Amino acid sequence: MKDNEAVSLRKGTVVDSIVQTLADDIVSGQLMPGTKLDAQAMAERFGVSRTPIRETFGHLAAMGLVTHRPNRGVVVATLSPESLTDLYEAMAELEASLARLAALRMNSRQREALEHLHNESIHLVRDGTSDQYNRFNHTFHTLIFEAARSPQLQQLAETTRTRLAPFRRAQFRLNNRLSKSWEEHDAIVRAILAGDADGVARLMRAHVQTVSAMSAEFIAEHQHRPTAASVDEPVYRKADR
Repeated sequence: MKDNEAVSLRKGTVVDSIVQTLADDIVSGQLMPGTKLDAQAMAERFGVSRTPIRETFGHLAAMGLVTHRPNRGVVVATLSPESLTDLYEAMAELEASLARLAALRMNSRQREALEHLHNESIHLVRDGTSDQYNRFNHTFHTLIFEAARSPQLQQLAETTRTRLAPFRRAQFRLNNRLSKSWEEHDAIVRAILAGDADGVARLMRAHVQTVSAMSAEFIAEHQHRPTAASVDEPVYRKADR
C-alpha cells in the first residue's frame, strides 16, 4: 500500500469513528436540538485537525442530524418523527424487494455464507455488545443486498441505510432487542433457504417495521426538549473543560 493510500485509509477510519460518536450523541439526546457544534472545540475533543471535523459535519448533514445555518454554523437538527417514519417506510419496501430477489437469485455459496453468519451470530446475543451485533447486522443485510443482484435497488437501499444508521444502531441498546432481532433474522434465513420469495419479503418488511418502532421507542426514552440555555450554545468550549 502506498503512503498516500495509507493516509487516506487512516483519515477515513478517523472520520467514520467521529461520525458514529457524534451521531450516537445526537440520537441519544446528549447533544440536543439547537445545540451549536463548534469545529475547533470538536477538533480538540477528538485530537484532530479541523479538516476531518468539517468532513464529519458533512456526513452528519447528509444523515439529517445537523444543519448548516448562515451566520450560525453547524447546529444539531430537530429529529422529526414523521421524517424518520418516512425513511423507515422506504427502507422496509427496499429491503423487502431485495430479500425477495435474493431468495430467487442467491447461489449455493451465498446461501451457505448467510446461514453460517447467522448461526455464528448467536454468541453475540449471549455474550456480545450492541456495537458488535450492529456490525454483524450490517454484514447480514449486505449479504442479502448483494445476493439480490439488483445494483439500482442496492444503491437506493444503501443510501437510505446510511441515513438510518445511527437509529438502527441505537435500537440495539433496548432490553432484549438483540435476541428479538436474531429471531427475526432466523425466520428470514429459513425463508431464503426454502426459496420462499413472497414469504421472505413479508418477513423482511415486518423486520424493518419493527426496527422503526424500536428506534422510535429509544428516541422517546432519551430525547428531551432543549432548554433555553442549550439552544445555539457551542458545545465543548474551552471554558467548559
